[in-house]
Amino acid sequence: MKRIAYLLTQDQGGPVDVTVRLAATLLAEGVDVRVFGPAPARGAESLEGHHEQLHVADKQNLAAARRARAVIRDWRPDVVHAQDRRAGLVAAGLRFSRGVRPALVQTYHGVPDDVAEPWFRGAPGAGGPSAYTRAVLAGDASVARLLDHTIVPAETMGRFLKRRLAVPARRLTQIDNCVEPVEPRPPHGKVRHLIFVGLLVPRKGILDLLAALGALGVLPRDARLTVVGDGPQRAEAELAAQAPPLRGRVTFLGFRPDVTALVADADALVLPSTMEQQPLVVAEAMAAGKPVIATDTGGVADMLGSAGLVPPGDVRALATRLRELFADPVPARTGIRLAARAQERFAPDRCARRHLDLYRSLCAPLLRPDHHHGVGRRQLDDGGR
Repeated sequence: MKRIAYLLTQDQGGPVDVTVRLAATLLAEGVDVRVFGPAPARGAESLEGHHEQLHVADKQNLAAARRARAVIRDWRPDVVHAQDRRAGLVAAGLRFSRGVRPALVQTYHGVPDDVAEPWFRGAPGAGGPSAYTRAVLAGDASVARLLDHTIVPAETMGRFLKRRLAVPARRLTQIDNCVEPVEPRPPHGKVRHLIFVGLLVPRKGILDLLAALGALGVLPRDARLTVVGDGPQRAEAELAAQAPPLRGRVTFLGFRPDVTALVADADALVLPSTMEQQPLVVAEAMAAGKPVIATDTGGVADMLGSAGLVPPGDVRALATRLRELFADPVPARTGIRLAARAQERFAPDRCARRHLDLYRSLCAPLLRPDHHHGVGRRQLDDGGR
């Protein structure tokens, strides 16, 4: 295995950030890596000389997908790793390449927005998503069967793919996301500066957070909130932040490329989403030694343990947990514990080793002896794995 191609169709978001860190780590270890896709909004400088512009802006643009596959084939990678849903569709087309083809991998980072936690977890009687989302999930199942392997950051997502999408267990591997290593900076004294990082969309829970902070007796006089991110709920959230006691104490920064530094400057992170898998910002906050309040969705409990978790959509429980956080006289103890957990789970070198081990295992079945030339050559394995 000599060459690894990462394929993206987005320029920002968790999958992009994870890809950039993983690629940069592998490059530092001497692996020949190239990222194909738009220029990443964060960390593009770490890929200098190893990034090739590709744009597939719409899943229905078949011509752009064909061009993308042609460019990737010309580079002759041993592995193609798709890192978002549209990239997975593009990579799946390489299954039908003539002759030599690479091992095809995707990371399944998340389900569509209207998949609710109870249905995701298989709760009896839970209402399912829309017909459109069911069609998207059916497409995801087809892609997963065409590719050689699917990586999931959270075990809960692996169970979902096996149960709901009937993806064979042998084609699934759990590998934690990786985050930039930083020097932990636990809060000094009580928590007074909260930070929220995420898209301003309903599933991220920004309005629930503002409602909880606005409840009687929750927000201390010297406490404040910084909101990092943009989206369709921004105007509504800014309006909600004008009500007392929030007025003048909530700052909206929009999209920022310096999230790591912003998290380091805060005292604690709050992420009250109704659906997550393994949110990158939670891992980043843990690495920085910050206490975290988050909802019990996806793989969040596996990241944090039970401390700091609240039920998704429960504003009253979120308010109670925020009061406890603000009252904690030594929140640094929690921050130090989470930093140690992050170092063990989310270090880039650990993530890179896990990926390389998987790539090698996938490439091995594609190696067959070429008796005419006396060397090994990768050939299309139509037997299916």
